[in-house]
Amino acid sequence: MRVTNAVLPRDLSRPLQLAALACAALTLAGCASWRETKPAPAAPTAPAAIAADASKAAETANAGAQTTTVTKLQKFFWVFSPYRPDIQQGNFVSQEMLAQLKPGQTRDQVKFLLGTPLLTDAFHADRWDYPFYLARGNGELTKARVTVYFKDDKVDHFDGGNLPTEKEYIARIAGPAWVIPKDAPKKEEAGSASISVKK
Repeated sequence: MRVTNAVLPRDLSRPLQLAALACAALTLAGCASWRETKPAPAAPTAPAAIAADASKAAETANAGAQTTTVTKLQKFFWVFSPYRPDIQQGNFVSQEMLAQLKPGQTRDQVKFLLGTPLLTDAFHADRWDYPFYLARGNGELTKARVTVYFKDDKVDHFDGGNLPTEKEYIARIAGPAWVIPKDAPKKEEAGSASISVKK
């Protein structure tokens, strides 16, 4: 007689093996120490290289909203991970808000349209930055940035484009909106009306 049969009934050994396998999968999904890490490359120290890196980073940041999606494997392991709430940081600037921003507006008008800037730099007093960061619980990451430049306390120009509309942002947070078709029968005419999802 085998030891497992003597200690555990035959029906209980299989679920315990599956539970041990699930625990191992959870450990691997949540543990990042098993991944190999490589040291970061040395940062350039030449002034021209630093200026080029800074301008490239600013162009990327001001290019508009960028969304990073998760892979199918990450989505699978998300089932085993604990609940992760959506995290929003910064100022959300929509396409409609940016369309109202015009050169020549005062700082108060910009504050009224876009809100108080998250970043105001003492060394760059004529520049306001509006960064936005949204990390969804499912691993999706959205970043956007709008930068407003002033000259003589008036808007000179601004960077940032390709931003989501307010409807797209709400759909990203709350899911797609339910829309009742215009040709749907009223409640008095029919017992039930069909509802479609707007995409």
